[in-house]
Amino acid sequence: MNMIDTHLLSLIVFIPLLGAVALLGFGKGQAHGARGFALFVSSIVFLLSIILCLKFDNHQGTLQLIERMPWIPSIGAQYYLGVDGISLWLIVLAAFLTPIIIVSSYSSVEDKVREYLACMLALETAMMGALVSQDALLFYVFWEAMLIPMYFLIGIYGGKNKIYATVKFFIFTMVGSVLMLVALLYLHIAVKELSGPTFEIAHLTQAHHHIPLEIQKWLFLAFAVAFAIKVPMFPLHTWLPDAHVEAPTGGSIILAGVLLKMGTYGFIRFAFPLFPTASRPFLVWVAALAVIGIIYGALVSMVQTDMKKVVAYSSVSHLGFVMLGLAAMNTVSVTGAVYQMLNHGISTGALFLLVSVIYERRHTRMIKDFGGLAHVMPLYSVMFLIIGLSSIGLPGLNGFVGEFMILAGAAKSSFIQGRFFVPFAALGVIIASIYILWMYQRVFFGEIVHSVNRSLKDLNLREAALLTIFVLLTIVMGLFPRFFLQSIEPSVRHFVDDYRQSVQVLANTKVEL
Repeated sequence: MNMIDTHLLSLIVFIPLLGAVALLGFGKGQAHGARGFALFVSSIVFLLSIILCLKFDNHQGTLQLIERMPWIPSIGAQYYLGVDGISLWLIVLAAFLTPIIIVSSYSSVEDKVREYLACMLALETAMMGALVSQDALLFYVFWEAMLIPMYFLIGIYGGKNKIYATVKFFIFTMVGSVLMLVALLYLHIAVKELSGPTFEIAHLTQAHHHIPLEIQKWLFLAFAVAFAIKVPMFPLHTWLPDAHVEAPTGGSIILAGVLLKMGTYGFIRFAFPLFPTASRPFLVWVAALAVIGIIYGALVSMVQTDMKKVVAYSSVSHLGFVMLGLAAMNTVSVTGAVYQMLNHGISTGALFLLVSVIYERRHTRMIKDFGGLAHVMPLYSVMFLIIGLSSIGLPGLNGFVGEFMILAGAAKSSFIQGRFFVPFAALGVIIASIYILWMYQRVFFGEIVHSVNRSLKDLNLREAALLTIFVLLTIVMGLFPRFFLQSIEPSVRHFVDDYRQSVQVLANTKVEL
């Protein structure tokens, strides 16, 4: 217990990596044993994430459960971990989705099972490490490490255009990473001249006091582009549909569920706190691009013929809401944005799982190949409807809470004059209901035109159990949001207050909360 008390975050980060290494000891004919072992390891991490929640003080808005020791002393880099309310539930989300993905792969991944599971556990380590790192160089190492297993997951286990999608994903991500690294090194040098070498985020936030504003703007843009690619924001989104469509089901779930949130998390943890004054004029542009992404993603989703592409483009729209909430920069909107990150991870992850169910039976995702499935797959159709309604923000389900808070907060934001943007963002909600319900109508209602669909089997026990978990979560998060918001809000308030104070002091401007 003492190990758990003092090194809980390290255990959450590195147990999956140890599991990934151990998996390589399984023989090629031991796929069943490898799956069981990977599920055991990921379940331990999920249990540790629950312990993390129990140990977390919901009333404290600053870092908790800190672990710190020297890493590379000559340049001031530290092994520095910590968690706050912004990262807490993202950690739980990653820990929750990983065992779900492993169980869902029992029927979809039959070749190179050991390697697939090792990549998934290694990816979990990279995600966890990025979420708890409080040293910028350590964060960058984990940020880059996420690219490697995802590269193999798409490149080996993806669809027929997997190479194109993998290379595109790699190039986009690397370009952004290089820009962030250059800006990070500049900050390191600036801080070194003031107080000695360090990559500690809290110290780097003080560098803007001594860097000319024009240079700060370029540094902010370097970080912003890196994170905007990962979100992805319009017009840097083009890698996402290809990656989603070609990735295996598990890759799509973890990509939508957690990896995209690394971009929005990066804005909260780095881009805005490091350059408050420089980022202030860009908030309105972030909001504008976010709203364009909301409407564009919804419109493009509406005309897709592939069910997986519908879900993929919907992520561009949903993450646009998150970025709008961050740009509004008040407690209500940012809290809603963080909550919407969780909502999107649950709803979109479930939608990709639902699409995979029908793909495994028919080996097609084309909407035109279905119709009338409610007659032969009634349980599946009910599950799909509930998850679809949560995705479009039906009151009582999880999507409504986050979107409402974002729109309500943005409407009163003086940073971006949100009353101009909110009506356009609300239009995206309406379009979302169109593309989800229209897809549902064509797939599940009407007569069964294709005779092969008459013999389709409804959900088996494994599929029904997994989807029931998602459905229950959408209901719980929709009806009892306070359970989650009570730990998110104090950290968000601390973040927003620090940003506002920095802007007021350095730019001598006064804005409303």
